Amino acid sequence: MIQIKALSPDFLSDIQGQAVDLLRQRHRLQPYQDNDFDVRNLAEMFAVQAASTKTMTVLLGAIASVSLLVGGIGIMNIMLVSVTERTREIGLRMAVGARSRDILGQFLIEAVTLALVGGILGILVGIGGSTLIALLANWSTLITPASIAVAFGSSAFIGIFFGYFPARKAAYLDPIEALRYE
Repeated sequence: MIQIKALSPDFLSDIQGQAVDLLRQRHRLQPYQDNDFDVRNLAEMFAVQAASTKTMTVLLGAIASVSLLVGGIGIMNIMLVSVTERTREIGLRMAVGARSRDILGQFLIEAVTLALVGGILGILVGIGGSTLIALLANWSTLITPASIAVAFGSSAFIGIFFGYFPARKAAYLDPIEALRYE
């Protein structure tokens, strides 16, 4: 059995230096001439790959954050329009005994439902896009249940967070003013 131990960086740079010297000799290069070859270390290549992967992860995270923010603002605007259009209905419900928390719950459920439907569509598009990339570009892709759960949870959170303000606005309408609204 052959055991390979981790080599120290100094030892690797010595080996790399010896390889450069040998190649310069074999290529008959004079001391004033530049190398006509490259000697690369796999550890350096892995470090560059890890750095670029980290950069891409941060970049994609930033894009996803902006997308979630824009989606949340869209949900809030849709819910604010819904509250405005249904002001008389809210006033009627309050006049016949609905409590503020009932109205709040109704509109929060609507906002979360809207966000979850969008989240499910986003998950399906993501799975389809990942499968398409794997087929067309011959790349390996990995979709984990944890990533799907995080996406689903994020869309629920966005629905609650951005749906709360319109739901609160609806819950605290004055029933008399709401019934008069046209």
